[in-house]
Amino acid sequence: MNRVHHTGPAALLGAAALVTASLATGSTASAAGSPATGVGQAGQRLTVSATAGLDPEGETIRVTGEKYDATKGIYVALCKDNGDDRIPGPCLGGADTSGGASASKWIVPKGDPNEGELALAYGDGGTFDVELALKAKDTNVDCTQVACSVVTRVDHRGTGDRSQDVRVPVAFAGTTPGDGEGVDVPAGTVSYVRTAEFTTAGRPQDLLLHPDSGKLYVGSADIPDTADVNERGLYALDPADGRVLSHVAQAPGSTGALAARNVPLLIAPLAGDGVVFHYPLRGIGTAKDGDTAAQGVWLTGATVTGAGPGTDASTVLVAQGPALSEIETATGAVRRTVTLDGGSALGVDGAHGAAWSAGATGGLLRRVDTGSFTVTATAQLPDGYVTFLEADPATGNIWVGSGTSVLVLDRDARLLATLEGQDRPTAAAFDTATGEAFVLREDYGNADNGADNVGSLEVYDTSTFQPAAEPVALPGNRADAYAGVAVTPGGGSVYVTDQAESKVVRLDRRMSPKVARSPADQSVAPGEEVTFTATAEGTPEPTVRWQVSTDAGQTWSAVEGATDTTYSFTALASHDGHRYRAEFTNSAGTTRTAPVTLTVTEAGGGETGGDDSGGVTGGEDSGGTDPGESGGTTGGDSGTAASGGTGSGTAATGGTGSETTGGSDVSPSGTAGTGTEATDTSATSGSLAATGVGALSVAALAAALTGAGWAAYRRGRSVN
Repeated sequence: MNRVHHTGPAALLGAAALVTASLATGSTASAAGSPATGVGQAGQRLTVSATAGLDPEGETIRVTGEKYDATKGIYVALCKDNGDDRIPGPCLGGADTSGGASASKWIVPKGDPNEGELALAYGDGGTFDVELALKAKDTNVDCTQVACSVVTRVDHRGTGDRSQDVRVPVAFAGTTPGDGEGVDVPAGTVSYVRTAEFTTAGRPQDLLLHPDSGKLYVGSADIPDTADVNERGLYALDPADGRVLSHVAQAPGSTGALAARNVPLLIAPLAGDGVVFHYPLRGIGTAKDGDTAAQGVWLTGATVTGAGPGTDASTVLVAQGPALSEIETATGAVRRTVTLDGGSALGVDGAHGAAWSAGATGGLLRRVDTGSFTVTATAQLPDGYVTFLEADPATGNIWVGSGTSVLVLDRDARLLATLEGQDRPTAAAFDTATGEAFVLREDYGNADNGADNVGSLEVYDTSTFQPAAEPVALPGNRADAYAGVAVTPGGGSVYVTDQAESKVVRLDRRMSPKVARSPADQSVAPGEEVTFTATAEGTPEPTVRWQVSTDAGQTWSAVEGATDTTYSFTALASHDGHRYRAEFTNSAGTTRTAPVTLTVTEAGGGETGGDDSGGVTGGEDSGGTDPGESGGTTGGDSGTAASGGTGSGTAATGGTGSETTGGSDVSPSGTAGTGTEATDTSATSGSLAATGVGALSVAALAAALTGAGWAAYRRGRSVN
């Protein structure tokens, strides 16, 4: 059930009038959940009955307006706040063009054809009074992720007209109005962008970023349409620009003779540099950057259908159909073998001592303990082409490309998640630093079954299996027999194969700015230095500019030259009530800090602004029996005059504030002093402090009254 926040317009206007009458300058901040008023460029006033702590599941608020141009229709709605001079939107619930919406309202001029069931007509003076039923999110926008405001804007008949734009920021429980205001996308949104294409490594089939040397190794086949050049083999590339460091084209066959070989599978890195790789049909080779030819062994038995790292650096695990063996890389000698009926595909989890086996088209998935070479868990896979078995080294979960889905199973082969997709998943890789999985999907089929010749890269959180970044479209990427993904530590760059176009595509991480440190409200005296500090994370590193608002946040302007994370300046009295925020921008988006308020108060304060010289001690009173005694004891702490003391400041009990009883108007010696305590015969004369307490400033009185008014209002506010 929706909660309801109601506040009568009279109460709101009364509170506003009290502030205006008591405080000639400055602004007051609304308490969390209290009403707030926004002011438009032509003096329009938009008041919202509650602005913070709204129930994400549903909250009904009251919205009133006055001084609007009653000749222009407007929408009143909760919308994404896109900043100054930019049309608010999208809006929750869309625009109300039917008259039946509860999340937005349509206000029209009197006599408008839409008045009645579709829209509400303005009241006298361009006024309106409506209720909105708000929720935190719908299919258009999520106000827990982006800044939202209750807004007015000209209706669909004048979409380019910004004259009726008024915004009042609101926030739902757990968020702050304007906090981390992602202008283009939510703050901290991760995405990947294509930054390079390497066409220097033949027709790429698999990728491996070497953990020690940092080189990008590419296993490749020959490009079909370049008959005069043989591009197959193993390439070492500079991962920054795709420059070829070396190309190892040849490896030994069954007789030991060297020949050009396709390299469809990179098995493991060698210590320092280089890789172990498979080449058809039964070859296991090793090579590193700078080698002229690979070392290799030719296995006996069936064609190799899968391979992965062995239990130590000198071995590899090899699937030859149903036979799973551990062999010595240098000699090809078999150490151990187990037969897994129906096995073919292989995925190795060296971090958890396991190997996973499955058939090429589904069937039984098995987990094999590589210490004992025994099966420890099984699961039945659905029918469908198995494109990969990749183990998450952090969790031990196995990710299975099956048909157009990715299945995630735990170490006991229990299904954890099914990640659906339109295209065929062909390769996957993991980054343990970020806890993310990178899945390459490639288009497969033809126009008759929905093929569009566009693949994608998807990024998932490996603990929640939810998307961790926006998917990246890969035009021209089509599925083939092999594919590869490689990720730099921390996920800064991702490399994917594109066999159809014979290239390696590099994608770099982007993150829209996310506020790490926000400025805070400050209160200073004129002439004091003000320092605001804000920082944000983002990729690329965001730039910053500070902005100021002189009209309670309705409009903002950039502060000239304020482009550092710290902004300092000397406060002036005219700065009182100004609001400040930092805006961070990079190529992934723009984010702002929540606005903060600067309060500038005159120096002094206290009860009347003096010191203790007119109190008990009073000064040297030569007319009294003891210093400070002849003027009485209740003069206060604010420069009041003792009898026979100074005549400036406010009067003590028994004084008038300009001339003291029995004394000179300026004489500190009090030659006419009586030497006795003054009476209270003048208690009601002179300044306000004649009551025996220091005078309250007008501003302090206004603040006290306003505080009482708000407290009374909050006590009287009902929540139904």
